[in-house]
Amino acid sequence: MSRFALPRKRPVLFLVTLFLALGFLGTTIVSYQVSRNAIRDSILTQELPLTSDNVYSEILKDLVRPVFVASMMANDTFLRDWTLNGEKDRDQLTRYLREVMAKYSAFTSFFISEKTRNYYHPTGVIKQVSELENRDAWYYRVRAMPEPYEINVDPDMANRDLLTIFINYRVQDYQGNFIGAAGVGLTVEAVRSAITAYQERFDRRISFVDPQGRILLAGDRARQRETNIHFIDGLRTLAPEILSVQTGSYEYKNGGRTYLLNVRYVPELKWYLFVEKPEDGALAGIRRTLYVNIAVCLAVTILVVFITSLSLSRYQKRMEEMATTDKLTGLLNRQTLDVLFQQSLSLARRTGEPLSVVLSDLDHFKAVNDRHGHLKGDAVLARAAACLKEQLRTSDVVCRWGGEEFLMILKDCDAQAATALAEKLRVAIEGDAELAALVPGGVTASYGVSQHKDGEPVESLVGRADRAMYAAKQEGRNRVKTAA
Repeated sequence: MSRFALPRKRPVLFLVTLFLALGFLGTTIVSYQVSRNAIRDSILTQELPLTSDNVYSEILKDLVRPVFVASMMANDTFLRDWTLNGEKDRDQLTRYLREVMAKYSAFTSFFISEKTRNYYHPTGVIKQVSELENRDAWYYRVRAMPEPYEINVDPDMANRDLLTIFINYRVQDYQGNFIGAAGVGLTVEAVRSAITAYQERFDRRISFVDPQGRILLAGDRARQRETNIHFIDGLRTLAPEILSVQTGSYEYKNGGRTYLLNVRYVPELKWYLFVEKPEDGALAGIRRTLYVNIAVCLAVTILVVFITSLSLSRYQKRMEEMATTDKLTGLLNRQTLDVLFQQSLSLARRTGEPLSVVLSDLDHFKAVNDRHGHLKGDAVLARAAACLKEQLRTSDVVCRWGGEEFLMILKDCDAQAATALAEKLRVAIEGDAELAALVPGGVTASYGVSQHKDGEPVESLVGRADRAMYAAKQEGRNRVKTAA
């Protein structure tokens, strides 16, 4: 059978699977990349800047308001007049500072006089600032700076050194001369809590960075522990550009993750607002869509390959049948029998079991064709083949040998048993009602039987059966003859 086998279907299925998989996967990945780039661009150009605007608006309420309060104090005629008049009634100033702290919900308020260097607090004078004290360096920095104010994070000595955000505003007289510094303070924790609330509300990481790159405030504890953006992997190379350009969108990698970053300079605070988002979180939705698409493509590929496999199997089976069987009778053809003959002979030699063949020929078949036509003749051949097949064992092989001849290979069957079977076949053909209906008077056949001899080739075995069959015809047809 293998000599007639069609090309294997596995290479075809492999190519179908490969092309489908590559097509689906390529389309899916291209779609994912397009969507990914579109979403990233949207985050960088729209979403993060919009979040920055919203956070900036919120910060104006929480952080910028103290700047305006400090500005109001620095320009208050009472504070200036009280200072210029010699700082005579200290209770007046402490009441003023308590009023500012209470009215504007500040954590603390203060005034340092340039003339006396007294540090005025709502509780009274708590000290005199000195150039020799490191913790007073801020005052001398404010005194020398050209800007009207600064925002500084320092411990508050009046409140158990609690870390505080101070708005330090220069106070000038009516001629523009420096006469002291005033301002208010907020606790770092209070501001950090506000930033954390923004972070949770907008689902972004938010932090504030000063012009030197120091991280002053962050809603994320891990980011707060990172003191300067110049020391953060991924950001250190961008830091000079960020701090010089002031506003822009960036992308960097840190800890194996990609972050999308928007930076905005807040002039009221003189700080940079950092709003960032991990790319994998932003792309989680389309990544899930990618996995769903891949699963759908896999299912479609499996279905198509399965259908293709069924179609190829049926097609292959049909082609094999066409290559190995006789179209008219449905029996094996002569070419296929050659292979089976060799297999049967090999088996008989190994097992020592007898092997016989029966060759039959329909009697006067030419007359059937001439008298009743070839269509009727074909019907007779088909019915005769079916009748032979019905009488044989499942282990026996029958094929159309040629024309109206049929050859049967009988395994584990000696000449005596083969002759008896041939007689059974003769009787079945002669008495078949369907054949009698096709040809008035019925149909008969002649049979030749031969048993395989040791070392005998196939041609000799079939030749002896053929001679026995012709002897049966010469003796009057419709009979069985066994070769010597």
